[in-house]
Amino acid sequence: MVNKLNLTTPIRPAGPVKSGNAGAPVKGGDFAAALARETERQESLKISSHAQKRLDSSQVTLTDADIKRLDGAVARASEKGSAQSLIMLDNVAFVVSVKNKVVITAVDEARTKEGVFTNIDSVVIA
Repeated sequence: MVNKLNLTTPIRPAGPVKSGNAGAPVKGGDFAAALARETERQESLKISSHAQKRLDSSQVTLTDADIKRLDGAVARASEKGSAQSLIMLDNVAFVVSVKNKVVITAVDEARTKEGVFTNIDSVVIA
């Protein structure tokens, strides 16, 4: 035997309906604050472990100003529709996944002897 459901009949709650989110758990602030934190986390530039190892081995330290310049360069590349970009920041070249906002690798001046970068579709001078 198959039970049929009548989807045209409205479903009525068994008890009174509470407005708002009175029963919703709140952890560490309201929804707007949580959304802002998540949005900021997603929009910030990330550095892969490979790129960080390259920076460490080359003794290159990025300042907050450098990160802002890189982030601005990624934003400009994104506006032009780039997927993977080579970003030149002073004497260091960064290969960045523009879509994911991740620095894939970093190449300092000493390692750029070949001068060939593949699998990129744009170059941005930051």
